[in-house]
Amino acid sequence: MTLPEFFEQHPKAALAFSGGVDSAWLLCAGLRCGAKLKPYYVKTQFQPEFEYRDAMRLCGTLGVEPRVLRLDALCDESVRRNGPDRCYHCKINIMSTIRAAAGKDGYELLLDGTNASDDSGDRPGMRALTELGILSPLRLCGLTKPQIRRLSREAGLFTWDKPAYACLATRVRTGEVITEERLRRIEAAEDALFRMGYTDLRVRTSGERALLQFPAEQLPRAQREREEILSRLSAWFAQVEIDQEGRAKSL
Repeated sequence: MTLPEFFEQHPKAALAFSGGVDSAWLLCAGLRCGAKLKPYYVKTQFQPEFEYRDAMRLCGTLGVEPRVLRLDALCDESVRRNGPDRCYHCKINIMSTIRAAAGKDGYELLLDGTNASDDSGDRPGMRALTELGILSPLRLCGLTKPQIRRLSREAGLFTWDKPAYACLATRVRTGEVITEERLRRIEAAEDALFRMGYTDLRVRTSGERALLQFPAEQLPRAQREREEILSRLSAWFAQVEIDQEGRAKSL
């Protein structure tokens, strides 16, 4: 099946929209196919502000009006306690919120941007998609992340080379309670590093300790600037370390 064939069969749908590479291309492709797609962005404490700005910018570029929904991600104890199944419960809450709003707006079908490169074994949240009956056109049509990036570049979408960015909750060690204060500190620390010119990084936390994971190609620079980095991040963490192995490059 191709995307045009998919949208011929499903000409009207709501889209769980994050503003990342995948959902951005899916929105663009659907609109090009003449489908009536309505993007829904759920704003929680887990999304940094730049993700929200990117999502709104992309919708503006495509000339479509998104609907922004607010959700307190930490009101669910299964999420706040941060157990191994946190992602599943979080996904249920987000998608249920979108489904309820979309249903009131007249949309029966809900789509998401999961692609063919996503391994269901590494994505516990994908179980929630199956249970809620959410369709993933990119996955159904066999489109991989590299293909989506290429198509996005050809379409002129600024998201084509945007690094994959897992939510802020993934920075907190499993089993440690997630709090708004901790999330704010993580976001502020990552933003400080972004402002220094670093990209595609992670600030992992456990207690008052922060472990900085830079892509391998940025690690030599980070080591040279270690003292400046530690000084800047001392405002949020008592102990800051740089992971000497670096992190694998995102697709």
